[in-house]
Amino acid sequence: MPGWLGTARQFWKQNWWQVIFLAVPFLRFARAAIALRAARGAGVVAAAVRGSRSAGRLLTDRLAWLAVVTVTVIATAGQLLTVTGSYRNHGQALHDAALTTISGVPLCATDTFAQILELVLAVYSVVVFGTLAGALGAYFLSHGHTADEPEQREPEPGR
Repeated sequence: MPGWLGTARQFWKQNWWQVIFLAVPFLRFARAAIALRAARGAGVVAAAVRGSRSAGRLLTDRLAWLAVVTVTVIATAGQLLTVTGSYRNHGQALHDAALTTISGVPLCATDTFAQILELVLAVYSVVVFGTLAGALGAYFLSHGHTADEPEQREPEPGR
């Protein structure tokens, strides 16, 4: 057996360049597989954009549209995490995407795509809460007096 290993090592030392010629076609296949995975991810994002545009046309209330878009973002993030292989279970990916989008809890996955998506969802979360704060402020400004404005009292009779 040791004579066989020595012969194999000698063969690979003399013919190492053939390994490169054998590996190149496989690398092309690997690049095609990566491109296919990216195309699937692009299809998911395109479907999410179409869905949010449809919601924007159908819903006149800004907050209802924001809620539908948030659900769409969560579903898209969960699907992307599953398609890219960051999560094996779609339910867990959807759960973590919802927690990250709503409360900012970090994703359990630690690969590069998951970290980038975590940052995107954090920015989205800040935008959503800013929009909600603005809508709430606009509601209170349009439906009552502000604290800075003194109340106007009618004069009492007889004075």
